[in-house]
Amino acid sequence: MGWLKDMFTNPFAMTALSSWLLAQIIKTMIHLFKFKKLDFGRIFGDGGMPSGHSATVSSLATFCGMSRGFGSFEFAVSFVFMIIVCNDATGVRRETEKQARLINGLVDAFKSLSEKKLPQIKLKEFVGHTPIQVFAGIGLGICNALFMYYIVFA
Repeated sequence: MGWLKDMFTNPFAMTALSSWLLAQIIKTMIHLFKFKKLDFGRIFGDGGMPSGHSATVSSLATFCGMSRGFGSFEFAVSFVFMIIVCNDATGVRRETEKQARLINGLVDAFKSLSEKKLPQIKLKEFVGHTPIQVFAGIGLGICNALFMYYIVFA
């Protein structure tokens, strides 16, 4: 069981995971203030402000750069990974979100016009991120990596 201890004491993993958790908690609180309803599903949900994906990968890249050097292999891999994840959050996943909203609207329209009962399938609409949500996630991730590097794992 030494691998389990190693995983939970790994500063790279803990920095990335704490950034994700922090983003998800902030996202849940924003949802609470905006809709006046606590939705615990937002803790594990996609989409919303800030991007948990962006916070996770940006904190990992920042922590790798600070601890291994910005010219290291580890930083290069994590930085390229960050670019791919952040691009995907605003690209493919954002388009998927738009399509889900459109399809859900079409299903609702058909339901109101049809006398037949249509299947109760609702596509998930919180999937992607706006560029601002991604940049907020990146900022959160960098700040958390600095905190973890200088305070927690100093």
